[in-house]
Amino acid sequence: MRRGILIGIAWIVAVLLAGCGTAPSAGGPSASASAASAAPAEKSLILATTTSTQDSGLLDELLPVFTRESGWQVKTVAVGSGQAIELGRRGEADALLVHSPEAEEKFVAEGSAGARRLVMHNDFVLLGPKADPAGVRGTSSADAMKKIANAEAVFVSRGDESGTHAKEKGLWSQAGVTPGGSWYQSTGQGMGATLRVAGEKAGYTLSDRATYLTQRDSLELEVLSEGDPGLLNVYHVIEMTQKAGGRVRADGAKAFADWMVAPATQRLIGEFGRAKFGQPLFTPDAGKDEAKLGE
Repeated sequence: MRRGILIGIAWIVAVLLAGCGTAPSAGGPSASASAASAAPAEKSLILATTTSTQDSGLLDELLPVFTRESGWQVKTVAVGSGQAIELGRRGEADALLVHSPEAEEKFVAEGSAGARRLVMHNDFVLLGPKADPAGVRGTSSADAMKKIANAEAVFVSRGDESGTHAKEKGLWSQAGVTPGGSWYQSTGQGMGATLRVAGEKAGYTLSDRATYLTQRDSLELEVLSEGDPGLLNVYHVIEMTQKAGGRVRADGAKAFADWMVAPATQRLIGEFGRAKFGQPLFTPDAGKDEAKLGE
């Protein structure tokens, strides 16, 4: 009787151990551990990009297609180009989609990034209230900046080291102006938020055309200066490598960059916005001579 009770207890303990997954198999590791080690790693990458690609809706159009075709999930971090480049430098992003060419070239020269490829362009526009208190309508961008400064009219800057902010600083430099004082205000935010602040303050600001068009109906701002060759807004995709850090998914970065410059994707970019705004918000440029853009 006592022997039967002991056998019964031993059987119950064995069942409980097996249920908890702690009973080893005859061959070594548990079956669950073997299955876990055999499971493929998740195909997930981090894309650091500008707020303009996010705010315009372009990524909402492109990324689901990329995931469906490649199997790669994409987590986006939408910040200014300067911040996006810094994420790449720290190995905290796998691919960059940015529009600050001078900063990009310096970054790639550091050696932790891989290929940098031309993707698309649109342009910057100088916006302001309909009343145009500084009288900049129809003038060149440099003249417009001088007039805004001379009138001490409110100018709202992103102030975030983004590609747009870099372009704005270049325009002030061309105009021979060092902005400052109560009339010059920085948001430290993305393009969409900066447009809203400029509208509320009846101020001037510089924007990429795509973000402006997607928010135009809710803003009291108009395009007052446009078309200068210097207002071209060019985007590149940059692949990161493990030289930036061991966490970088270089395979995912290359898959994304290859896809962005592929003919089918370039066609999607070229059609984006056409139905709603009567014009595409970006011009596809993969394979073109960058020196001839805007001609």
